[in-house]
Amino acid sequence: MSDRALQQYKTVATAIRYIRQHAKHQPELAEVAAAVHMSEHHLQRIFSAWAGISPKRFLQYLTKEHALSALKASTDSLTAAHDAGLSGGGRLHDLMISCEAMTPGEIRTGGTGVKLHYGVAVSPFGLALAGWTPRGLCYLAFLDEDRRERQAELLQQWPNATIIADDCGAEAMMEKIFPTTPQPGKLHLLLRGTNFQIKVWQALLHTHPGQFCSYSQLAVATGSPKAQRAIGSALAANSIGYLIPCHRVIRESGDSGHYRWGAARKQAIHSWEYAHATEQPDT
Repeated sequence: MSDRALQQYKTVATAIRYIRQHAKHQPELAEVAAAVHMSEHHLQRIFSAWAGISPKRFLQYLTKEHALSALKASTDSLTAAHDAGLSGGGRLHDLMISCEAMTPGEIRTGGTGVKLHYGVAVSPFGLALAGWTPRGLCYLAFLDEDRRERQAELLQQWPNATIIADDCGAEAMMEKIFPTTPQPGKLHLLLRGTNFQIKVWQALLHTHPGQFCSYSQLAVATGSPKAQRAIGSALAANSIGYLIPCHRVIRESGDSGHYRWGAARKQAIHSWEYAHATEQPDT
């Protein structure tokens, strides 16, 4: 992915922040275009290139009405996931996602004997830091002005591993996760968390692009209907952004809610995912 894609995302994120700040009067496209110092025509081109849909359609996906409709439709699929025992993997476009948990012994040794690759590359949602071992992807964080902090967070999880800087490998990883044309393939995730956190993350893998669920729906899906606060803690502890789709969890009111990598990015992912899951590209 190119610097052009990075700039497109920055424009979209700026537009979303403006829309969030002025949500009460629901700004028109012309006002949003002016806020990002572009003509409506130029903004149209940016959104179409980035999301494959028009700004008008994109704005519709940011409304509470859309979120509430998506929440209402999600109950059956989450119930089915719970009834199936949360077994099996997830699917993202044609990419099959499987996962396994690190053992307490592996965590205790701090990665002794493990080769940990890490690198930074462009994603549709800005720069991202990826970390992976021969057993799978273990870290994916979106970056703003916190690259040093996120890198320290990753390396602290593997204090005794052999560390290999690998930006080229990170670029290849982004191409696999966010392909221009969906390609069949497999991606394995290596999870580090408590049993409950991993159960929450596995439940999220059963959701699909464009789907939303509430904290209470997710609590029911994990068999712990009263554990909504613990659900929030599990989401905050997720260190594999996008692929463990904690961005699909919103408040029952339809508000987007918090996101570890920023509220504007969360809404950008919402609309991008929904467009790619349901829309034909606008002409």
